[in-house]
Amino acid sequence: MRNEDYMELKKVNQSDIFELQEVCKNSYSQIFADHWTENGLELYLEQEFGERRLKAELNNTNYEYFFICKHSKNIGFAKVNNKSSLKLSELANSELEKIYILPKYSGMGIGKIALTEIINRIQKKGKRLIFLCVIDSNKNAIAFYEKLGFEFHSKTRLEIPLFKEELKGMERMCLTLNQEKQLKTSS
Repeated sequence: MRNEDYMELKKVNQSDIFELQEVCKNSYSQIFADHWTENGLELYLEQEFGERRLKAELNNTNYEYFFICKHSKNIGFAKVNNKSSLKLSELANSELEKIYILPKYSGMGIGKIALTEIINRIQKKGKRLIFLCVIDSNKNAIAFYEKLGFEFHSKTRLEIPLFKEELKGMERMCLTLNQEKQLKTSS
């Protein structure tokens, strides 16, 4: 891997909470600010990334947060739920709830490297399936996940207030893990 491609996935712990909060709010709002009506973005940021929620989730072993770092700078984050309540199958599964990278770092392959590492970590836990939901009109994100082996599973709908109605359609995508083989992080 070339030095300019260097990316590190760093597990977040309680002492990182304020830095996590900043990275979460900053990366999410830069990508999705135009998806909200009225003051929906501000309400969502507080609901999802408020100190109380982040502390509770960081204390819950079912959740894992990771900083996505480039040259020791946090440029994004990922959130994994290792005990999903969604019964997609009888297989042990994890949900990739969130993965966001600051827009100025998109298109550099960092997302692919980060997600590949997350998939490998989930696989090491003995999970057999990873699923995620993506806005159905976000064709770039869908193509990105498909390149990593995710497949369409079903349609669903985002039911949160103040999110633009035309963007509430979601696709649920799944990746069945091969227990014998790990994904390569290089291109």
